[in-house]
Amino acid sequence: LRWPVPPKPGDLIEIFRFGYQHWVVYVGNGYVVHLTTPSKNPIGGSSSPFSVQGGKAMVKREQLEDVARGCSYQINNYLDDMYQPLSAEKIISYAEKLIGKEIWYNVLGWNCEHFVTHLRYGKSHSEQVRPCVGDLSLLEGAGAWVGLSGLSSQRGESPGVT
Repeated sequence: LRWPVPPKPGDLIEIFRFGYQHWVVYVGNGYVVHLTTPSKNPIGGSSSPFSVQGGKAMVKREQLEDVARGCSYQINNYLDDMYQPLSAEKIISYAEKLIGKEIWYNVLGWNCEHFVTHLRYGKSHSEQVRPCVGDLSLLEGAGAWVGLSGLSSQRGESPGVT
């Protein structure tokens, strides 16, 4: 993929998979950090829509092209008008500290989008779960609180990091 504007370290990248989006943060030289399944198999992992019930996910640093697996993607810092992004140095430093860590994952309360928005803005947010949740917004809020309580304590470190 040729970028009209190349990504900068700290940019959020949205990858368009069938039926959902996977989110990563760009850390430079073609690499991204993201929350994904510990295995190479994306089915049932946190980079797939099938892990609704939650469980453990892994923070990984991989080449963007390997993560995208042929899917289209774009830079999408969609919350920049709402929140002040942290410096690229802080985003990358924090992301790199988490590489290899296992983190609690739940598609509604703490997914890959929550993870990367927390890295960039210090606040988690997920637009893709909002239309699906409807009356379950309290569940989303509770799940996000559980995820954030661990991540905030680790900014200091991360949610349920093991």
